[in-house]
Amino acid sequence: MANQQDNKFKNELQGNNQGKKKFNFYWIYAAIAVAFFALYLFNGTGSSPQVITWNKFVTFLEKQQVEKIVVVNKETAEIYIKKDALLTDTAFSKVKPKEGIGASKVNEKAQYQFEILSSENFESKVRDVERSIIAKDTVGKNIIEKQKILNRQSVDIVPETRRNWSGDILGWIIPIAILVIIWLVIMRMMGKGTGGSQIFNVGKSKAQLFDKNTSSSITFNDVAGLEEAKVEIMEIVDFLKDPKKYTTLGGKIPKGALLVGPPGTGKTLLAKAVAGEAKVPFFSLSGSDFVEMFVGVGASRVRDLFKTAKEKAPCIIFIDEIDAIGRARGKNPMTGANDERENTLNQLLTEMDGFSSNAGVIILAATNRADILDRALLRAGRFDRQIHVELPDLEERKAIFKVHMKPLTLSPDIDIDFLSRQTPGFSGADIANVCNESALIAARKNKKLIEKQDFLDAIDRIVGGLEKRSKIISQEEKKVIAFHEAGHASISWLVEHAAPLVKVTIIPRGKALGAAWYLPEERQITFTEQLLDEMCAILGGRASEEVNFGKISTGALNDLERTTKQAYAMVVYFGLNKRLGNLSYYDSTGQQEYALTKPYSETTAKIIDEEVGKIIEEVYARAVKIITDNKSKVEALASLLLEKEVIFREDVEEIFGKRPFDDGHHIDDDAKDVKFTLRRGKPEDEIKPVTEEKKPEQTENKETKDATNCDLAENSGD
Repeated sequence: MANQQDNKFKNELQGNNQGKKKFNFYWIYAAIAVAFFALYLFNGTGSSPQVITWNKFVTFLEKQQVEKIVVVNKETAEIYIKKDALLTDTAFSKVKPKEGIGASKVNEKAQYQFEILSSENFESKVRDVERSIIAKDTVGKNIIEKQKILNRQSVDIVPETRRNWSGDILGWIIPIAILVIIWLVIMRMMGKGTGGSQIFNVGKSKAQLFDKNTSSSITFNDVAGLEEAKVEIMEIVDFLKDPKKYTTLGGKIPKGALLVGPPGTGKTLLAKAVAGEAKVPFFSLSGSDFVEMFVGVGASRVRDLFKTAKEKAPCIIFIDEIDAIGRARGKNPMTGANDERENTLNQLLTEMDGFSSNAGVIILAATNRADILDRALLRAGRFDRQIHVELPDLEERKAIFKVHMKPLTLSPDIDIDFLSRQTPGFSGADIANVCNESALIAARKNKKLIEKQDFLDAIDRIVGGLEKRSKIISQEEKKVIAFHEAGHASISWLVEHAAPLVKVTIIPRGKALGAAWYLPEERQITFTEQLLDEMCAILGGRASEEVNFGKISTGALNDLERTTKQAYAMVVYFGLNKRLGNLSYYDSTGQQEYALTKPYSETTAKIIDEEVGKIIEEVYARAVKIITDNKSKVEALASLLLEKEVIFREDVEEIFGKRPFDDGHHIDDDAKDVKFTLRRGKPEDEIKPVTEEKKPEQTENKETKDATNCDLAENSGD
């Protein structure tokens, strides 16, 4: 019972503390401003004297109604009227003091005023007026009356110097206040988002904290695929939850783990899942958050981050895009060795594994540029584990599709296996985009359910770009495009190692005037024959132009670029050239990025150019021979393309016969599924490209998406 009361008291106390508002210092600034305004206002309270002319003043003198004259600052003459005159003469009713509470005393303040030109001559002029008045009044008077007039007391003229203290104070305070306000605004803008609104917080960490009150809603169940990576990451989370399981065997928790992989593969998603599962404080920030225009700010933020993390240990720090500060030191010749980024990296290295201990602080980081990171950052003791997050394979794509399809309203005919086979080389982010685009396409057509065709249109949209049926193309250009694409399709059908054809179109899409879709085999290694067959299929478009028209166009720009890169990679990187032998000039460390020289001599460079040109010419000659031997079939395929604009695998099979190299791995079934609503006889406006072609690029030894294997690039001179 007592514990319940204590808990209740603590909760009420916390609630009261949370309910209290922090004092805002701007109220102090407002109070100071009000005080100065009041000082200025009350310094001049009451009615000001009425301005009159000199002649009016002379009239007052003639009537002997002036009690005294005060010359203020040698500029203004203030006229005080006698008390009796104020009370009895109705002419002074406007300047007569009002009666009541707070009213000023009679004759306490001047009633009239006027400006004087010269303070030195003012008194003499007044005396001259008084003497003329006396002379005028003595006319016709007896001796006694004259004597009284002559003994009349002159009006007192009193000089007075006044200071407008409120005006003077405001005169030098207001400019200073304006400068201070401008400085505060600038400092607020410079210090915005640095953990506080003041410039003094610019060195504070900008990490976002996730704890039990603000935990992430993403868990490992939301991360599809990446099974091996999840095992590594979940082990760290499990160690934080149950450390005795490992410490009893003498094990120590890894100090850090680096997530490495292509963009969109789920590195940050894994970190979000860790934040949702770990049940310990989780600090999340980007590598660019350490970068600032001020010297030393980056290192200061690193120190503040680890200081805060040690106070909340055990905890996890996640640094996304760590290559922003982790680039290898001293590799850039354009900067010195003492730049701000290197100072930040040095501080990070010291905090991760330096002289002082940071027990209980685990570092997670993500990058897609691990080759450029500093070796000191990658060593054991800092990042004990490097977890490679690669592009998903077929089974992993199925799991990713299932996760992203959960919120979608799907038609019963959706086949996840088919969609997974249609998206080789897609990352998790690409698959998420496919699902979202399919929903948008279905909504655009006012559908109630998302159908298979919507997914196929979404894949085409993402891979090939937006369809442009309104693009103006002449009949001659359209014919060249048709033969160009027919050449690609023909050679890919007739050579053994080319990717199986799915669809060919001459409808412009994105920057391409035509395209061919393939379904490549997902393989880990590639042989020389496979590379040569692929290059032959790529050059089939230009070969078809030369054979059928006797001339070539600029439309093969994309084909030539890809062929040249692949041939160069065969010679320089993969060691597939007999003349150069088993040599590779590929630099996996990325240190040649800033090199001004090549890693080989001029003689070797000449040999490389010769061998690359030789490979391309041999492949092109082979493509020309294949097109020549099958010229009639190529013409028939091109005519069918001109007629239908979109043709499929079965159309090519009707012309060339069954492809002898197919191993039957779902290609025929996929080709049938691809047509779906795209049957012959449909109006042209109902024909939509539906599948995508994936071509793994070999130059960097990694699998990438290629929107169109046979893009007919636009003439750059158009």
